[in-house]
Amino acid sequence: MKTHALVLTLAATTTLGLAAAQVAHAQQKPAAPAGNCKTFGGNRCCDPSITAHLSKESVFSACGESDATFLGEKGSNDGCKYYFKVPGEKDEEMYVEIFAQKVKGTPPMPADPFVTWKKVVGSVMMAEPKSLKGATNPKVKAMAGDTSGAIGLWMPGQGYSLMVSSSAKICSKTDAKRLAASMR
Repeated sequence: MKTHALVLTLAATTTLGLAAAQVAHAQQKPAAPAGNCKTFGGNRCCDPSITAHLSKESVFSACGESDATFLGEKGSNDGCKYYFKVPGEKDEEMYVEIFAQKVKGTPPMPADPFVTWKKVVGSVMMAEPKSLKGATNPKVKAMAGDTSGAIGLWMPGQGYSLMVSSSAKICSKTDAKRLAASMR
């Protein structure tokens, strides 16, 4: 009789434990609302805490894009990429990327030996590539890469820094200045 009672107690405890785990799992917040985004390449939706810094609609408005050219988004832990169709270009290279890194003690500007940062709007800065004319070391030239076709914006925040990069074929330098005004 004691064995039978022990088996029933274990079965009831296991069942209650599994039921509690299923309820807890069902109450977990999903990564992104279902049906609220168009993903690029079967990836996940962007986290709303990232898109709050720069919305897809702000990119559309500042860079002259639309739903017609929008291919989808790709979310990651600290970032989001909005992909666009640009005729004659590889789809996977045509995006506007938002990277919101959590940091303690945000610096007044990023340290990068290949660019100079200039204020554009408020605390938002735009990257201006430095000339490599005097560079003779091939490793330095390779590390710098070709930044002529890219736009970079940076903004310090409270507990985070925000970096936005784009192909110049999506957002021109003038578009990037409008985009900077939408960064939060």
